[in-house]
Amino acid sequence: MIVVTVVVLLGADLSPLALMDHVGVKAQNNERRVLAHIPGDIIIGALFSVHHQPPADKVHERKCGAVREQYGIQRVEAMMHTLDRINADPTILPNITLGCEIRDSCWHSAVALEQSIEFIRDTLVSSDEEESQGRCTAEAGSLLLQGKKPIVGLIGPGSSSVAIQVQNLLQLFNIPQIAYSATSMDLSDKSLFKYFMRVVPSDMQQARAMVDIVKRYNWSYVSAIHTEGKTVKKKQFQWNSCRTLSRFQEDKGHRAHSRCRSGCYSFNSSSLMHIKTKQNERKIKKKVQEIGQ
Repeated sequence: MIVVTVVVLLGADLSPLALMDHVGVKAQNNERRVLAHIPGDIIIGALFSVHHQPPADKVHERKCGAVREQYGIQRVEAMMHTLDRINADPTILPNITLGCEIRDSCWHSAVALEQSIEFIRDTLVSSDEEESQGRCTAEAGSLLLQGKKPIVGLIGPGSSSVAIQVQNLLQLFNIPQIAYSATSMDLSDKSLFKYFMRVVPSDMQQARAMVDIVKRYNWSYVSAIHTEGKTVKKKQFQWNSCRTLSRFQEDKGHRAHSRCRSGCYSFNSSSLMHIKTKQNERKIKKKVQEIGQ
């Protein structure tokens, strides 16, 4: 069972952080990166944001923030549980045991790239060991000790912007990547990201859903408020929605509305994830009042 394996790997400490074995690379501040490793015939890599991204004063050190239990630890446990169920069923992969190596991306591109390099290094080292093992077997009749097995593919990371950077690195070594929450439309371009797959729809599907709502209720005036981020920018969001609306109208034999050609929205404002100040609250209320006039 995986639980037994984790106990063997990590000892008696079964706190959430104990799921991540203290083995791995060091950051600039000599902080030890942590990982969870379960042996198997086939090793699947994973990048989960077990910790929050580094605070502003720790970005240059790549020192991660607090633990993310819901979106970090739970995903680690979910993957381990899934592998446990698969390995326990002899009808799925008979005589094959799945293992994993889970690393922490901290929801930060620099940390995710650092950890991706470790996956790649394991792959390169394993290839070198296989060549050396073959030479030693032929020449001396002895075998070298087997090192870490390379990953056959990578699951994650969650952020679209981070997933893009990780894919740019992994595809140089032909390592497949499957994302579980990266929704950027850019990742749909197979000419740029040929080893990338995902199990969630892209933002285009969300845009189509919004367009369906607009068309269903015959709305002619739409305003959008969005959060700041690399994957959702004002012009990009506006253009994607307009492009989707135009495509749907053209498919039905209608000409795209002039408002969509010149700009979908009366305004397009980015807001904070959490309204924490009275000033931000007043801005939102003022904008809503303007819409209602």
